Amino acid sequence: MDEREGRDDDMNSKAVDEHYAKHLGPVYTWMMGGIDAALARAAAEIDALDLAGRGIGPGTAVDLGAGFGAHALTLARSGWSVLAIDSCVHLLDELEAQRQGLPLRAVKADLVQFRQLHRAPAQLILCMGDTLTHLCDRGAVEMLLGEVAATLAPGGLFAATFRDYVSSPLRDDARFVPVRSDADRILTCMVEDGPARVTVHDLLHTRADGDWRLEVGSYPKLKLDPDWVAAKLDALGLELERGRTASGMVRMVARAPG
Repeated sequence: MDEREGRDDDMNSKAVDEHYAKHLGPVYTWMMGGIDAALARAAAEIDALDLAGRGIGPGTAVDLGAGFGAHALTLARSGWSVLAIDSCVHLLDELEAQRQGLPLRAVKADLVQFRQLHRAPAQLILCMGDTLTHLCDRGAVEMLLGEVAATLAPGGLFAATFRDYVSSPLRDDARFVPVRSDADRILTCMVEDGPARVTVHDLLHTRADGDWRLEVGSYPKLKLDPDWVAAKLDALGLELERGRTASGMVRMVARAPG
């Protein structure tokens, strides 16, 4: 990687962090339909992993890109000891407000550096909700997957979901995606395709004192080929299962040998 590429990656990471801090973080829980709806979806996603049927846990779990804690809270309430990592302070503050003495630690940190916070083996590592595409480049994704494989306990499970912008690109009118709306807010995103990344433009209309105000923010996401991700997990010696979520995201579940 040359100096210019390094600067571009730093700028991409900064753009994502700033977008969540100033634009998306304060409305993220609302965007997801509220905490109760998000917890219900997270519980269904965790149930689909069939942890008990696989003989996994409750034990130690790491939630990468935990946000306001939908998956982390669900696991902690089921007896798991959870390390929840995210880069958005606003969302981590929301998680802390819900924690209420659960065995859960929330930390603001770079996801790729998570082993500095958790060096012991983990029975479960999650990276849900398109988190992988928020990383600065494919090298960072490969590094994270390597750290995951090195951290998983024998027989431990890694589960990730992410959007496929490679084989299912958004074109023409499909680039405009209504996210959520109510009487006082309307959130729409527009996806602009590029060679290695897409740029997501979030358009938030908010009603105040009878008038509507528009806020616009943009940030990059990686275009990750599912076959490339699968090949990296396979090369790390993990047993892989592939599928799709109800919302159309790629779903990869990888198990460590043993």
